[in-house]
Amino acid sequence: MTNIAVSNKSYVELHVSDFEKVERFYIDILGFEKVREPWLEADKNYLVLERGGNLIAFWPGNNKVYDHSYFGHFPKDTKKGYGVELVFMIENIKDYYNKIKDRLNIVEELRTHSWGLMDFRVEDPFGFYLRFTEPYNLLKGPKGDLKKLRM
Repeated sequence: MTNIAVSNKSYVELHVSDFEKVERFYIDILGFEKVREPWLEADKNYLVLERGGNLIAFWPGNNKVYDHSYFGHFPKDTKKGYGVELVFMIENIKDYYNKIKDRLNIVEELRTHSWGLMDFRVEDPFGFYLRFTEPYNLLKGPKGDLKKLRM
């Protein structure tokens, strides 16, 4: 496992029913690494992955997901992450895309958008919508200062 310094104060936690699917997709295909995995009995339902500074957590890895106090109110076949886009900034986006594209459920092919960034979008095995984009400063926007873009 990689030792990384965490300076951000938020992260994304996806509630999933199968850690094996997580590992096959996020580790074997997308190239994430385990940075925290269950090591105590009380912690056995938690997994954290990292790739290039992008952190993502998963819970519980079993059918407990259907008993959650909030998510348990929805049918098991509810589309995961409806209305949510998870964004991962990836160095060398063209090379990364070409390496993994044949193993993905691609929603939108790699392309350069009018705002100047190249990205592609996929659906993970649980139905979550993922965007992989070139790195940029979120506070300044892809073309510079957001204040200038609003004028």
